[in-house]
Amino acid sequence: MGTSWSLQAVLPPAATAHGVQAALDIVVEQMSQWEAESDLSRFNRVEPGLWHAVPGELAHVVEAALAIARASDGAFDAGLGRLTDAWGFGGAGPVGNIPNVAGAATGRTIDFDPATQSIRRSAGAALDLSGIAKGYGVDLAAEWLLDTGVRHFLLEVGGELRGEGVRPDGQPWWVDVEMPPTSSLPSWRIALHDLSVATSGNYRRGFDVAGRRYSHSFDPKTGRPIVSNVASVTVLHRECMMADGWATALTVLGPEAGIALADAQCLAACVLAGDREYISRAWRDMLG
Repeated sequence: MGTSWSLQAVLPPAATAHGVQAALDIVVEQMSQWEAESDLSRFNRVEPGLWHAVPGELAHVVEAALAIARASDGAFDAGLGRLTDAWGFGGAGPVGNIPNVAGAATGRTIDFDPATQSIRRSAGAALDLSGIAKGYGVDLAAEWLLDTGVRHFLLEVGGELRGEGVRPDGQPWWVDVEMPPTSSLPSWRIALHDLSVATSGNYRRGFDVAGRRYSHSFDPKTGRPIVSNVASVTVLHRECMMADGWATALTVLGPEAGIALADAQCLAACVLAGDREYISRAWRDMLG
C-alpha cells in the first residue's frame, strides 16, 4: 500500500504481527493498482462487458464502494482508474503535465453481481479502490485480531485507525486528528472505543504545474481534480472501510453539500475548508 502500519495491543500472542501483515497482504494481492498480478489489475485487463469472478474480500469492497457511490450521487466512483492513471496518481506513475481527458468523465460503469461475486466494467472504466481499500485493510486485520482473542487494541494503517476495547489503564484509545499544515484550528482528540476514524487530506498528494496545485481527489463529474477549499475530511464509523470511503466522497462534495449528506446518512463527519470547520449532527452529538 506504500505505507506503514502499527499496532498497540493488550497481551497479544506471539504471532500477532505476522497475522496482521498477512491480512494486509491479502488486500494488496487483491486490490493494488501497483501490482500487475493483483486481482484488480487482472480485472482491468479483462475485456469490457464481461463478468469476472473475484475473491470474496474484493467483492465485499466493490459492493461497499458502489453503495457509497449510489448514496453520494456519484461523488465516490470506483471506476476512475483510467483517470487516476492519466493524472499520475495510479499504477502508471507520476506525470508532469496536464493530461487530455476529454470525454473521459463519462461512460464509466462498474457492475457487481452479489449472487456470483462477479464484476464487470464498461469500456471507459477501470477499477480503482484507493479511496476505500486501505480502510478495509484495517478492518480485515482488526477482525483477525478479534477472532484470535485480542480484544483490546489500536490498529493504524497509513493514518486510518480502529480502536477496540480499552487501554490497560481503562482509558479509551485516544487519537488526535491530523490537521492540514496551513490550518490554525485546534486538533480534535477522539476516543476510539470500538470505533474507526479516517481522514482524507486533500493537501497530501498532488503536483504543481504553472503555479497551480492539482490534488489527487477527483470530481467524477468533470474527470479533473476537485476545485474547492476543502483541506481535509474526517469521518468516524464502526467500520474503517466505510469511514475511508465516506471521507473520500465528502471531500469531493465540498463542505456544505458534504455535511448535508453526512446528516442524511447519520455520519459523524468534520470538514475543514480554509479556516472554517463544518461538523455534522452526529459528530456534534458525540461531543456530549
